[in-house]
Amino acid sequence: MKAILTTVGKDQVGIIAGVSQYLAQNHINILDVSQTIMDDFFTMMMMIEVQADAPEFTQISADLKEVGQKLGVEINVRNAELYQAMHKL
Repeated sequence: MKAILTTVGKDQVGIIAGVSQYLAQNHINILDVSQTIMDDFFTMMMMIEVQADAPEFTQISADLKEVGQKLGVEINVRNAELYQAMHKL
């Protein structure tokens, strides 16, 4: 399953490393990534692919919120099908 992961917060060292480490440890592949710094705020969007042997999506979402709290950023993950459905309306 493909999903969109967004990360936003005050820029600091280790944000990309922290998010990427969680994804790698849980067999979640990064398909594409875009990141920028906007007025001292770090913003990143990733297209990820959740493998069959990864944790359940609700667990991934909860885990990433916890990772975000530790890093001082807000992390959200949503099923890519949600965005595709919105464009069909």
